[in-house]
Amino acid sequence: MIPERPAIERRILTALDATPARIPVLLGGCGSGRTSLLLRLSQILGDNESQHLDVERATSTPEGFCGSITRESPYTLAPASGNGHPVAPTASDARGAFDTLLRFFAAAQAADGRTPVFLIDELLELRTFESFPGLRGIQQEVMQTLATSPNRFVLTARYTNRAQRLLRDAPERFEIVHIPPLSTAEVSATLLTNKVGRDNDERSELSRMVHVLTDGRPAYVQAIAKALTSMDGVSSGDPVSALASQLAVGSHLALLCRFSYELRLHRARGYGALKAILRVLAEEEPLTLTEIAQRLRRTPGSTRDYLTWLQDVDLVNVHRKRYSFADPLLRLWVRLHCCPEPPDETDLSREVQEYAVSRLPQMESAPKNRVVTPEPKTTEQDQGWSLIEID
Repeated sequence: MIPERPAIERRILTALDATPARIPVLLGGCGSGRTSLLLRLSQILGDNESQHLDVERATSTPEGFCGSITRESPYTLAPASGNGHPVAPTASDARGAFDTLLRFFAAAQAADGRTPVFLIDELLELRTFESFPGLRGIQQEVMQTLATSPNRFVLTARYTNRAQRLLRDAPERFEIVHIPPLSTAEVSATLLTNKVGRDNDERSELSRMVHVLTDGRPAYVQAIAKALTSMDGVSSGDPVSALASQLAVGSHLALLCRFSYELRLHRARGYGALKAILRVLAEEEPLTLTEIAQRLRRTPGSTRDYLTWLQDVDLVNVHRKRYSFADPLLRLWVRLHCCPEPPDETDLSREVQEYAVSRLPQMESAPKNRVVTPEPKTTEQDQGWSLIEID
């Protein structure tokens, strides 16, 4: 678990307590702590005061999904059945089951009269149902249902660009909350939890190094902290060596990177070509469209499409017409692992040392308690997005 993040938690709780209640939408990539925040909110709200729904885990058929949610819910549809249990869907087809799910979100009630709170993790995964008859374009239906329901909701999504497009014309009730990286103070708290550092001064220095090496991503920080613990980090912590050990084949951090890489590529279009572009950017970044097209030996037009699809799943960023990885540590993983043979100890040591040399100078000018301000949103016109949904 990541350390408590009271500022974000207060913002979410304030949104839920507003009149009318706003709907926070937590946006952040793999390992940013979205699920941990929802689980923490569930604890704050108390037992049976909310329902946590992990859409990505639970999606199957619309009938199965709706049935599992209503059966396990502390809430009921009105009118409730005589025994007080949730009303199960009676529809025998996909469209009917999905309509039941929408009614449940819109009108579910708590036995004690309190307003239900739904903590919906990975809302965009409801797109899985669009392959069933009668369910094309259901995401807008879901957003409209949530916006008009008297119930309260907190939503998350790992695909920032897709979520922002979906919310572009949504009612004002939705409030986007970009989950910031951990501050150096929060990294220090994570190290303290893992008993890393002999005293506050040593822990402060280690936290600044870990913060820069991981870009403040909670899952990466946790992996490095655990590695430091196993390496006798209390007395001889070396974050660079810990990072190298965690990028070996089969290590926890390497598996996290592989999950993020494969999941996003499978949610995009043009799998093979996109892998080729990521390999090009892993060797050198930032690059212009023309430079990437030349290395890929493709036309600028097709390369532009590929880059748009990579942006769609937040794998690359563009700044002043130059493209680069959104996650610097994932770029390092691609350099190491997207090759015919797995890296050996020499490869790991060399690549991680080079990565550390490029990153650690940033530590000297970074304040110890950095306040993270979300970057200005890139407009659809700037990114060259197509209005066609890509999946």
